[in-house]
Amino acid sequence: MSEKAVTRRDFLRGAAGTALAAAVGTAIPAAAKAEPKARVVLIRHADVLGRNGKLQEEIVQSMLDEAVKVLLDEKAPLSAWRKLVQPSDIVGIKSNVWWKLPTPRELERAIQRRVLDVGVPEKNIAVDDRGVLDNPVFQKSTALINVRPLRTHHWSGVGSCLKNYIMFVPEPSSYHEEGCSPLGKIWHSPAVKGKTRLNILGAFTPQFYGRGAHYFDRRYVWPYKGLIVGMDPVAVDAVGAHLLQVKRTAFFGEDRTLDVPPVHITAADKKYHLGVSELEKIQLVKLGWQQEVLI
Repeated sequence: MSEKAVTRRDFLRGAAGTALAAAVGTAIPAAAKAEPKARVVLIRHADVLGRNGKLQEEIVQSMLDEAVKVLLDEKAPLSAWRKLVQPSDIVGIKSNVWWKLPTPRELERAIQRRVLDVGVPEKNIAVDDRGVLDNPVFQKSTALINVRPLRTHHWSGVGSCLKNYIMFVPEPSSYHEEGCSPLGKIWHSPAVKGKTRLNILGAFTPQFYGRGAHYFDRRYVWPYKGLIVGMDPVAVDAVGAHLLQVKRTAFFGEDRTLDVPPVHITAADKKYHLGVSELEKIQLVKLGWQQEVLI
């Protein structure tokens, strides 16, 4: 296992661009750097994508188990999951169904399997996205697990764990202003406040470039073969945004910032106090396959 705290300068120069840099101020001198305040696990596996890009479900399960185990400093996966979910919980797994790059069913099943294993009855578990407001399990939920693919996004710069909760409000489009900077407000609503136990960005095949609300082009999707996992949604998203920016720079051969600076990540930290957005304060634990890890 290797550990790396990514620098705040990297984030300001790349992942968020000048608008985000202005929002959080200039770089902190090296002598003033704080100790990491959030932990994020990045795990990759060279063989998770099989023939024709099909996810290997057993490997997906092992990746998720290892990430959760390391995240929570436990020796066994179920011991770690028992820290997240109790048998008495009612668990909503907030997925993402955007048809061009949805949350993989293999990943949804891996989460469901472990929630069942800790003793939650099947009737108290649901996977949903656009129907969460009407889903009886989500309406009664005591615990949420947040999972979606990592990609660029027309309104928010990056499709993120923070952005994934936009379906918990009746008018999602009302949160699109100013680079979706109000998204953090949703996390304080009764439907979700204090319920999220785990945040997962699927980085098996992230999309690093796009134009328009529903843009998708396989030239800008690459087999990164990873998962980004953490309890802090802001920290998970900051790492994900940084990864997309580094890939863009490598692909285009220039420091091409995200088309929309993901200011919602900084706002979630500084205004809504949901977590840590500064990369120098995030402990990034990298597991597994390290070829072209980029960050």
